[in-house]
Amino acid sequence: MSFLRIAGMALALVSLHCPALLRASQDEPLILDPDISFDPSIDFGFDDEIFTSTFGEESEESPISNWLRDFTIRISQSTSGQFNNHAIDLGPFGSFPKEADLETNRLQFNVRYQNSFAPGWVLQGSMWYRIYWNKDYEFVSNEEASETEGQLNDLFVQRSSGKHSFKLGRQTVVWGETVGNSVLDIINNSEFRDFTIIDIEDARLSQAMLVWDYFDSNNDSSLSTFINLYPEFNPAPIRGSPLFFDPGFNLPDYDRDGKILIEAGTQWKKSFEGSDVAVMAAYLYENQLRYDPPLPDSADARPDINDFFLFGFSANRAIGKVLLNFDVAFSHNILADSFAFPGTSSLSSPINLRKDQLGTSFGFEYAIDNEQNVSLGIQAQTLLDPEDGLLAGQTLTNDGVFGSWLVRYGYALRNGDINLSATLQGDLSAESLLVFLGLDYTINDNWSFSSQVISITAKTGSFLTFFDEDLRLGTTLTYTF
Repeated sequence: MSFLRIAGMALALVSLHCPALLRASQDEPLILDPDISFDPSIDFGFDDEIFTSTFGEESEESPISNWLRDFTIRISQSTSGQFNNHAIDLGPFGSFPKEADLETNRLQFNVRYQNSFAPGWVLQGSMWYRIYWNKDYEFVSNEEASETEGQLNDLFVQRSSGKHSFKLGRQTVVWGETVGNSVLDIINNSEFRDFTIIDIEDARLSQAMLVWDYFDSNNDSSLSTFINLYPEFNPAPIRGSPLFFDPGFNLPDYDRDGKILIEAGTQWKKSFEGSDVAVMAAYLYENQLRYDPPLPDSADARPDINDFFLFGFSANRAIGKVLLNFDVAFSHNILADSFAFPGTSSLSSPINLRKDQLGTSFGFEYAIDNEQNVSLGIQAQTLLDPEDGLLAGQTLTNDGVFGSWLVRYGYALRNGDINLSATLQGDLSAESLLVFLGLDYTINDNWSFSSQVISITAKTGSFLTFFDEDLRLGTTLTYTF
């Protein structure tokens, strides 16, 4: 029986038994006549197989297929290296030759899982696993033997009910408004192994935390509190990596030796039309370890930790296509002369003073059109009373105002299948400049390709002096399912 014949029979039967349904015209609301009752004994004579043959039978997913649907797996092969033969002028120490060399050659598996397993409950986790091939610095540092490594990025369970939300597990907390260059983004530790990652949000590591968010009745203000149950520190650069320097002894992790370390903080945020403001306070440990030289007959340096208090304020304001950002951080009792380059290790100097520091970061994000956007972030910090406590002849490395700036540009083509990006990053003293050019191409739903070019220039005395005139090229092929 054809579908049109079935539809005709159904319309005739409906008009016969339920004429009230046909009283409404296209311009009038449908009103049911309460005096008309439906007789459940009427058999329209429809067989379920009629609709099955017409529309097809709906297949049910197996439990295994339904479970696997919560996973996203990405497999990528990446290769990068320094491709510019040149020499670095180290002044009185002579000239240091740098030849073109492959630095990374690795296969990486990224797994992400997210499941709303019950009303108000969410379980989320992600991890990566790497295989280091020939010529990768991890392969070389392992005496040219097979090397693999895995890392858990985040794993937490979230419970939301009414005005409250709780998250327990490995996660990150972001307070700053200035993307990529905020003085407030110091809660989680970070890791810079090589120059394939140059932005703080990409290098941020998760930590074991309990986070409680409370939202008011109007949803225009919130209170967020975190407790870091196991504070961690920036790991030392991997031996053989571009950022590794050999001090002549080992740089071990901090030995807790049964000590209980806890960080905690809270943030209150208020939303207005076109803007947000927030105030915050936290008790933290500095992410960067300070190392004292080894004791006699020891090959390990002695890590030193320092706790401090952070008080902050942040705000943003949307004006047309422009979003203005502003952050302020006051740090009480931090170590003076902390190493300025994040993710690397610092060796203690004779100056071991605790001081107060005031920092600010500000900038803007501008949507040029639907395909283009540009952003700017400037970070500036200064120590309060820098001369207090110094002995005769002592000076601070972080004297005066110090900080960095960051500019980004993005251009999306072919409905987002092609993305061009440019990032420029430097310090306020104009001693170094890092230029990053990227191309991301989505081939189809599963395959994508990306390439990058990184150029570095640095003056003598900069933390990036050793990388002056470096030119790095990299490619990545990715399969996602």
